This record gives sequence, structure tokens and C-alpha cells, in this order.
Amino acid sequence: MNRSKQVETHPWEGTLFLRYMEYSHSSKCPGLKSLQQCAPSPSPSPWTTSPYINDIVIITTWEGTLPRNALMNVPSNSVNTAPKSRFPCSLFIVFLLILSHAYIIAADYKPTNIGAIVDASSRKGKEEKTAMEIAISRFNRDSKNLQLFLHFGNSTGEPIQAAFTAQELIKEKEVGVIVGTDTWQEAALVADVGNRAQVPVLSLAASTITPPLRQIRWPFLAQMGSNVSEQIRCISAIVGSYHWQRVIVVYEDDAHGGDSGMLAPLSEALQYFSSEIEYTVVLPPISSLSDPKEAINEELMKLLSIQSRVFIVLKSSPLMATHLFQEARRMGFMARESAWIITDTISSFLDSIDTSAISYIEGALGIKTYYSKTSRPLLEFSAQFQKMFENEYPEEDNTKPGIHALRAYDSISVIANALVRLASDTITPKRLLETILSSNFNGLSGKISFQGGDQLDSNSLPLRIINLVGKGYKELDFWTQDLDHPFSREGGEANSNRRTTKVLDGPVIWPGYLKRVPKGWEMPTDEKRLKIGIPANTSFDKFVKVDEAQIDPEKKYTGFCIDIFREVIKILEQNYSLPYDFHPYDGTYDELVDRVYTKTYDAVVGDMTILANRSRIVEFTQPFAESGLSMITPVKSREAYKAWLFMKPFTMEMWVVTGVILIYTMFIVWILEHQNNPEFQGSWKDQLGTTLWFTFSSLFFAHKEKINSNITRVVVVVWLMVVFVLTSSYTASLSSMLTVQRLEPNVTDIEWLKVHKLNVGCDGDSFVRKYLEDVLDFKKDNIKNISSEYDYPNEFQKGTISAAFLELPYEKVFMNRYCKNYTASNPLSRFGGLGFVFQKGSPIAADVSKAILTLSERGILQSLEDKWFPSSDDCSTTDTIELSLQNFWALYVLCGATSTICFLLFLCRPLLKYFQQKEPSESAWRRTVELANYIHNVEIKIPERASDFSQGSNRASSSGSPGWVPVSPSDAPEPSEASPPTAIQMI
Repeated sequence: MNRSKQVETHPWEGTLFLRYMEYSHSSKCPGLKSLQQCAPSPSPSPWTTSPYINDIVIITTWEGTLPRNALMNVPSNSVNTAPKSRFPCSLFIVFLLILSHAYIIAADYKPTNIGAIVDASSRKGKEEKTAMEIAISRFNRDSKNLQLFLHFGNSTGEPIQAAFTAQELIKEKEVGVIVGTDTWQEAALVADVGNRAQVPVLSLAASTITPPLRQIRWPFLAQMGSNVSEQIRCISAIVGSYHWQRVIVVYEDDAHGGDSGMLAPLSEALQYFSSEIEYTVVLPPISSLSDPKEAINEELMKLLSIQSRVFIVLKSSPLMATHLFQEARRMGFMARESAWIITDTISSFLDSIDTSAISYIEGALGIKTYYSKTSRPLLEFSAQFQKMFENEYPEEDNTKPGIHALRAYDSISVIANALVRLASDTITPKRLLETILSSNFNGLSGKISFQGGDQLDSNSLPLRIINLVGKGYKELDFWTQDLDHPFSREGGEANSNRRTTKVLDGPVIWPGYLKRVPKGWEMPTDEKRLKIGIPANTSFDKFVKVDEAQIDPEKKYTGFCIDIFREVIKILEQNYSLPYDFHPYDGTYDELVDRVYTKTYDAVVGDMTILANRSRIVEFTQPFAESGLSMITPVKSREAYKAWLFMKPFTMEMWVVTGVILIYTMFIVWILEHQNNPEFQGSWKDQLGTTLWFTFSSLFFAHKEKINSNITRVVVVVWLMVVFVLTSSYTASLSSMLTVQRLEPNVTDIEWLKVHKLNVGCDGDSFVRKYLEDVLDFKKDNIKNISSEYDYPNEFQKGTISAAFLELPYEKVFMNRYCKNYTASNPLSRFGGLGFVFQKGSPIAADVSKAILTLSERGILQSLEDKWFPSSDDCSTTDTIELSLQNFWALYVLCGATSTICFLLFLCRPLLKYFQQKEPSESAWRRTVELANYIHNVEIKIPERASDFSQGSNRASSSGSPGWVPVSPSDAPEPSEASPPTAIQMI
């Protein structure tokens, strides 16, 4: 008996009826494919029975209808026309089918029966079928105790058909394990069937995403396919290494209207490298097209208005890829400055497709699962495969096996090895799956090892970047899974000795045989020149000026910004040509930015301030001038004279320290001179006055007092040097204060302007007006737009405005001309500077930024500033400042240290001589009294003879100065021990 299905629509909206009908086999109904001809008419009522109905009728709520001919070959008139259903719909249908056929679980588990689901009409399916047959034959040949039986089922590339095929294999062939499936949709549906029947499913489909709770939803599913997410990360690393900021994604739609979940992960991975998907080209399935070239041409025509030229072919069948690259090359999308990257949906067939098709893809980069092509097992397998494949499929041009054949061979090896390991035990589906997941051996496709319980270890599937050249390809670098250094010449697991790089190592053949890295952008040509917008009317024409009366572009467009751009072009033309035309625009600066965003202009050259909100929609270059906001106010002039003006040259701290050092020097001079120099002797008042007069008079003229000591002369010389420096600096500073006119602004505070509701002026075409309203909280009525720099003085004189707010570049120009009557505040805020504007993702912006830095390093930028903004002689004088202690602290330290050292030297010599003459037998009290007398009288003389003592006594008496005369030895108390008489004379 054959089993078919029929779908009925019912007037009840949102209800779908599924019927399973059995009918007799006849010549009219040879099999499932003739369902449309042999299916009986449905019963008028979905609730009535029919002789054809063998199972229950399933009634379920349904949101939407199935696509036409989605379930096998259902008659087109039996289904409502509706948009394409998504994969979850198909999954739900099969889930319902499984519930109604729960009896299909075999009572006797037979693991030696292996079911294989392939697409027998595709190249991939043909390779997989041949490889599995070779694996089974080899195992059965070498095994004596265990024989495997392989049963194939054709999925026809349809997930639903794959699910029915799996159900049929389990029920009729009693298979104990299923291997195969080409897509993740097929794998998920077949896994549902395997869950109900408790049959392990070994999927060869590439897994794009990891569904939540995968191991819980599909406990009997194991994946041997490549992980597409790893390829997506590799692609994003390539894009990031070449600094391509915008890409175009191309993929072939599947039969279920999806991108296999690859687009969202790619977009997220590109964001790490500040790149984004600018446009997505969705191509219909190749099987649904009668004229693929026309459909592809229609989609590629939409790209003519897009400037990005980095293409990522995310998913495509080999036949669709051939048509795609043929049309892309014909339309010029594979010319110079373009870049193409393909995934293994195409690159995996490069070893097995006609080499003439590869020539259309020349210059592209590909991601390919790496495997060794020189191992002996692979060479033996390849020879057997080619012979067998050629006999079975003579219509195929290339008989070499690809990665899909190797993976299919290894899948049978995984199952066979697991059965051998369980030969002596009772085999259950769970035990078999666990043994499969514990596999660890080297297969033809590489190392077979599972991670995470049910997924092939990503390290066992190394990815290698290839470059398609001529009718073949050359291997470049391995992808290391390291985002910072993603490429390496050496494969395998990471190790410290492996050399990694940030970019691909080795020459790459790019489309158009370009020797350098392509810009990935549609570059200007003589036929399609760069459209550059410039401000037609600027408030300060030294930056940009448009003279409509001139015909010559060199004279028509002038200004500081224009000259910088022309110098930049000279640097860029060393690498490539950049033809351009200026287009004056009469509008605000924000409108100019919007026109770049809407792609009306390719760029804007002018005094454009870099702001955060603008940077979100356009690309700015490196700033060529600083930017900020300054407040300009009129000034009131007055004579720089005050009653205490003579104190202004020095700060108060400076005056205090000067006085301290003067007194200290005076004290040292008195100490050193008052005993030996009659000029410094007399009463203490006379000594103090003489010393003070001597020290202070040295500030203005030479002193008349005579200096006897050399040590004192050293102190005085250093002091005179300090006096010379101080008087010279004071005179210069005071003279400047007396001659320079001091200016004070009328307005010093923004809050004062707002409180008194005074009007302020600004350039209405710039962002400053909005900044005054939103940030500084000025009211709209108090802000006046001023269109020209020459209008500001008139507005100030008429009293229309009390202050003006200008950006720093404009403030410098204004103050350079009107410095006598106006003053500028310190910058109120800082912005990003002045730069040029390009479209988001434009590689030209990066090149212009490098050129601007080159101009700055070569001094050209400074010379242009001097040319357009020369300094005015009238404004060259700057205001004076007070001299502080920081200016003279070293001089003061020198003076104080010199005086201190001289004083110590003065004390050391007599003290040393005094202690050398003293007898060690003298009591401590006597030595202390004599030392105190020395300190009081400054100098001690120890005569060597007794006569010196009497002479010293007479001099001391005649001088009248206080002194201490010791008693003679006869008058003194008798000491405990005899000692020579000692005389002390104070001078």
C-alpha cells in the first residue's frame, strides 16, 4: 500500500485539515509522484469518513497556508495562494504527522541498518552517495563479525520530503541510525522524526545557529557539518583587516523564504569591526527561475546607485553562483576597486566542478574547510571514488571528490567504529549515540571529535582563506579564531610559536588584477566625477569663497579650506586619480551634511565642524583646524594707572620673599663685620642702622661703608647680583604697565547676559544658534543671526547685540582685525574641529585624513594658515603679567645658600682653633661658659703667651666694649690638678 496526503481548505478561517489516505496500487498510481492524478476526491465534509481514510483526521488552528506544491506534489488547486511559509510552519506540520504515526517505532532495534538521506539530483548528493557506498563496502570487506546495510532515501532538496523519507526508512527499512540531510531545515525535521522513533540522526548539514535548548529539543541529533558561524566570523575578520566599512550581501533564497539564519550573525560580527551591511541582494531559488540571467541582472541593476563594492556571497548553489558571477563581470561589478568573498557553499565545490566556471570568479576570496590532500588514505579513496563516480554519473564533467564526499565517508566511519566498540554489549539508541559522540580519530576530512555534546569540534574543521586565480585557486592563510591577529600561515591549534598577522600574508590577486588592496568603493572616473558640495555663502569668506564672476575654477573657488583640499588631491593622485567638481550650495551647514547622507553629494569641502550628531550619518576626515566656542564682547579702555601700580610688577609673595632675603643678608653682613670693622661698631642702634642702610642702599647705588672681610665680600657680591636682576625685571615690567593700554570687557559672564535678557549674535547657518538654545539656554528671541563678519561691528555699535558667539577659527580672524575694540573669552566649550565630510563608509575619507596629517607634518598646513590668516602688527602686543616667585626662586636660593655657607665658614675657623688650645682636664662647666662667651662676642682669641692676655685686657678696657676677663691663676680656687694659666681676650 502507498501512503499519500491531501490538504483541504475549509471555510473556517485559520483551520487546516490533514488527511492520510490509503489507496490501492494501480498502474495509474505508480507512486508518490503521481499523487495529483490518482488521489481520490475529498469527502464533502471534513468530519465524514471515507473508504480511503485509514487514520484519524487532524484538525488544528493554523496561521496562514502552505506554499503552492510545498508538500511533495500536492495539486496546486488544493491549496490557497499565500505568501511563502517559514520553516517553523513546516516543522509544525511534521510534528503533527509524527503524533498521528507514533506506532512506527520499531520494536526490534537494528543498528546495522543505516539510512542515508541525500538529494540524489544534486552534485553534493551524488558525491555523498558514492562516498557512503565506498565506506560501507570497505567496512563489510574488512569486518568478519559485523555487516552493515545502507538504505538510501531521496530528499529532492525539500525538508518535508526529507522528513517523510526518514519516517519511511524507520518504518519500512527498520534503520537504526540516519545519516545525511543537506540543510539545517532538513536536519531539524528529520531530528524530530528521530526523537519520536528514538533513532540517532547524524546530520551532514552546515549548522548556522545554535537553537536554544538544542540538546533538549533534539536529544538524538549529532552534527558533523561545518559550523557556518565560524565562517561568518572569518569573513568579518577579513572585512575588518582591510577596513571596509560597508558591504553588500548576496544570497540565494531557499524554498522557505529564509537566509538560513546567516544574515543576523554576519551583521553582528561586522559591527565588531565598525562595518555594516549596506544592502542585501536576495536571489530566487535557481529551480524556480526559467531565465536566471534575467533575474540576476534585474537584482544587480539595483546596485548601480550604491557605492559599496565589497560583496559577500553568503549562500548560493554552484549553478546560481556561475550565473551570478557571469552577470557581475559583464556589468562591471568585478572591476578594479571591488572585492568578493564567498563561503564554502561555493568554495566546497571548487575541487569537483568544471574549472571553466572558476574563471568567472577570478580575484575573489573564499572560505574553505581545510583538509590534507596528500595523505595516503585520501589518495586511495580519491582513486576509487573517481572510478566509481564516473561509472555511475557519466554526465558529470569532474569526478574529483570534494569535502562533502569526505564528510559523508567519515560519517559512515563514525557509525561503524561505534558499532564495533559496542559489539559485545547490548546496543540501544542512547548507547549508540553516546558512543558516536565520544569518537576521536583522524578521518579523511580531518580530525573527528565532538564538542558541546553533539557538535563537531571547530578546531577539527580548520578554515583556510583561498584566492581564486585563473581556473583554480591558491591557498593563503588559516583563520586562527583570534580577532586581533586572525590569520596565520600555520594551521592546527594555537601555540606560542605560531606566527599570526592582522592581514592576509601573501599577495592577493584582486578583481581587475589590482596590485593594491581595493577600496571596496565605486571610485570616481572622468565620466562619473566626484560631486563635492561647498557652502555658497559663508560668514567668513577667508575659509570658502565663491566668485561667480570668475570662469576659471582656480579663481572661482578660493579660501583656506579650498587650498587644503587641493593640496590633499595632489597627495592622493600619487596613488589614484580623483576627478571632482565643486557644487556651491546656498543653505545651512546641517543641510549640506544631509545632502551627503542622502547621496546627493559625494563629499562636502568647507569649514564643517565635527559634531557627534553629524558623525552618526556621515564620515568626517581628520580635523585640519581646532574648533570651539568663544564669546566676543566690546571693551572699555582706561589708563593703566592706579595708586598702587608700583606694586603690580611683583606678586605679593614675591615682595614678601624679597624682604625676607634682604633682612637675612643684612643680618649676615652685620655678624661678619661688626667686630673687626669700625664702620659697623658703636651702640646697637648705630650698628642696626648702619647695616640696614648698607644692605638697602645697595638696591639703588654703591654704598660708602668699607668691607674688611673677604667672606663678607662674597655675600655682598651675590646680593648685588640678585639686586641687579630684580631691579632690571621690575623696571621692565613697570614700564610695560605704564605704556600698554589695558582693555576690560563690558560683559564678563554669560549668566549676566541671560538674566538681563540681552541680545547676542551668531552665525545663523551654523550649529551655534542651536547650541545657544539647547545647551546655554538662551531664548530664541535674544539670538540674532548675523550673516557676515563685517556686520558684527555695526551691530555692536548700534547696541543690537551685547556679545557675539563665534567658533575659534572665526574668533581668531575677527580678533586679528578688531583687537583694539573687542576682547575674546577663553573657549566656552570644545568641539571636534573643522574637517571634510564624506559618505558613511567611504574609503576616500581615510585617505584624505592621512593626506591632512601629511600636510601637517610637512608644514604645508601651517604655511596655508599664515597665508590666509596673517598676524596683525597692531594686535601683536600682549598684556603684561606679574612676576612671581616661580620666576626667581633659584636666584633667592642661591643668595640665601651663599650667605649661610659664609656664616658657617666664619664660625668654623675660630671654633676649631679654640678647641685645639683647650686642656682636656678643664671641667665641662668651664668649657660651656667660655663657649657661651664666644658665641656672645662672636670671636675668641687664645693668646700663646701671658703677655698677650694683659694686652688684650687693656684693649678690651679701652674699647669700652663688654667683655669677660678671667681671673688670674693666683686668685682662682686651687684646681684639683695643676694646669697652665689661660688668658682669653675679646676683640
